[in-house]
Amino acid sequence: MSKTSLIAVVRHELAHARDASSGRSARTLHGGHEHSLRQTVIALRAGEELAEHTTPGEATVQVLHGRITLRAGDVFWNGSVGDLLIVPERSHSLEAVEDSAVLLTVVTPRS
Repeated sequence: MSKTSLIAVVRHELAHARDASSGRSARTLHGGHEHSLRQTVIALRAGEELAEHTTPGEATVQVLHGRITLRAGDVFWNGSVGDLLIVPERSHSLEAVEDSAVLLTVVTPRS
């Protein structure tokens, strides 16, 4: 068993995102090749985005700091602190409306 302070991780990753040329930073808290579940804190500077992509399995995004927009085609969802968004199982993107951090949880199918 282990314990992680999401507040501390968010603070750390946001500082890195603000200084990074890409405007983003991420840290996987749980997961890897030996696990089906992966949880990653992703921090984005205001105006930055994760370009359109697909996810290998079911996924959710929990907004930990700031405000984001999740888009799938012409449909979009706005998220703010405390919101949990179900990621659509089709091509989508995520944009930071302001400096933001999310907890991305993905379940990858086992072969």
